Amino acid sequence: MPKIKLPNYIAIEGPIGVGKTSLAKKIAKEYDYDLCLEKPDENPFLGSFYNDQQKYAFSTQMYFVMQRSQQINQFFSEDLLKRNIISDFIFQKESLFAGVNLSNEELKIFEEVKSKFYEKYPKPDLLIYLQASPKRIFDQVKMRGKEYEEKINLEYLEKICSAYSEFFFSYSESPLLVLNVDDVDFVSNQMDFNQIIDCVKKNIIGREFINLSPSFF
Repeated sequence: MPKIKLPNYIAIEGPIGVGKTSLAKKIAKEYDYDLCLEKPDENPFLGSFYNDQQKYAFSTQMYFVMQRSQQINQFFSEDLLKRNIISDFIFQKESLFAGVNLSNEELKIFEEVKSKFYEKYPKPDLLIYLQASPKRIFDQVKMRGKEYEEKINLEYLEKICSAYSEFFFSYSESPLLVLNVDDVDFVSNQMDFNQIIDCVKKNIIGREFINLSPSFF
């Protein structure tokens, strides 16, 4: 596939299990991007969180904040014009999840502590928001079979999907490409993946919503 000029810094967002990491890896491989990935497997509190969300939510969120601050230093300390970077998250997502999982008192402390780690964060040249129904996401989470995700239920995913929809309704910090991926398989189907690349190559100004249709071999 020919190397086509894509935005320097692309971020992919969406609920857990929607395919952010898989898409980031495919784009990175085919277009020679540096990968800046979430590392949930390294969070020692995540498994406990899914067993007891109220008890472990704060610890889980704070670990991710520390992880994000390290990633800012690792990937974004240089001039972005010299690097092509693709990530499977945006740095604002910690506040999004904190708003769902923390009590009001914990949320105030969280925001104060978070500001000590980073107040500024890099903004993507293009942000891709992957949408899918909670049921589709639930099925994909169960299919990948991560042990610490066994306790995730559909009700929790519905809350997360709702929080994402609310967050992106008013998002304006970067050009935003909203892709509904309910009916496509961009991991296994190259034609579905090419659909996404065609969308990414557009000069997105503001925001654009696209419902992707399934491709057939």
